[in-house]
Amino acid sequence: MDKYEEFRKILDSNPAGAPQSPAFDEILRILFSEEDIDLLLQMNFSGKSSDDIADAVSLPSDKVYTMLESMADKGLVFHRDKGGKRLYGILPTIPGLFEFPFMKGGGSSMHDKLAILWNEYKHDGQAEAFAGNPTPLMRVIPVGKSLDTKNVVYSYDEAATIINNADYIALSECACRVSLKKCDKPTDVCLIFGYIGKYLVERGFAKEAGKDEALQALDRAEKAGLVHSSTNTKEGAGVICNCCSCCCTILRGRLELGYKNSFAPSRFAAYSDSSTCTGCRICIDERCPAKAIELNESNTAVVDEDKCIGCGLCVSGCPSTAMRLIDRKEVIETPANGQELGFKVLSEKGKLQAFMANLKK
Repeated sequence: MDKYEEFRKILDSNPAGAPQSPAFDEILRILFSEEDIDLLLQMNFSGKSSDDIADAVSLPSDKVYTMLESMADKGLVFHRDKGGKRLYGILPTIPGLFEFPFMKGGGSSMHDKLAILWNEYKHDGQAEAFAGNPTPLMRVIPVGKSLDTKNVVYSYDEAATIINNADYIALSECACRVSLKKCDKPTDVCLIFGYIGKYLVERGFAKEAGKDEALQALDRAEKAGLVHSSTNTKEGAGVICNCCSCCCTILRGRLELGYKNSFAPSRFAAYSDSSTCTGCRICIDERCPAKAIELNESNTAVVDEDKCIGCGLCVSGCPSTAMRLIDRKEVIETPANGQELGFKVLSEKGKLQAFMANLKK
């Protein structure tokens, strides 16, 4: 078997998936040399020391260490420190191999080529593979200004609470908007938490951010009409992305490509009070990314709850305060943590055995 195809199969065992595609094969050959692939075939998603990887490939430790450091500098493998050792691990397709190489701003001919290929790959299986089956990996969080005391709000529904509970925050460029360049929305609003955030800061893909700066990024994103989305868990969120519907993988999977389980909507849906709605169309023309609102014969806004993703942007942008969030009729339970989410998704996709086999390497 071709070694690049062998590595693709390893990537495909991750919850994010990596279906076979000519575009993805070309992406892998741009990102990795054959020597790189030899190392990656002996690695896993949790991380191994450079010495253990060197033993597995029968190469000198210093050579393997240099190769791993080079890949880490390019955003192609992650590292974390555990038990006094630095461990290097395989990155999934999303978030990882797609996003990280663009977080320094892109701009080279290689980045331009990758942007075209990744966009092709989204249409050629990747977006479908990332979508839940049925459990989504990501979910929408309503903007803080859209919530009020009438809403029953849990901590995992509030982006500000996720930030305030984080032990480490990195602020980075949005790889989706950097690569596709389809809108002028702010790019420096992506938040990454924990050891992946530390890795990105150390390698120059992001900067460390305090809680105030992170909250300011949320505010800038809300004003620009970007949708907050995060890991579909109650605890241990890994990211808060701020997404547009024209560039961003998460929103495009559902809104453009039609994969309903690309993300979970929030527990809320928008509702318009016809007695105060002025028919200004701001919610329709400027704020709703899901095209879930229209004017009725009385020239007041009406929300299609099935289309509404519960982002709250219509609420925060309504000049007449006619829009508000209400509890959704049907709410899908949010997994407790990343492990529960991962095992659930892997079981639904029939990949749990292959993923566990990789971790045991």
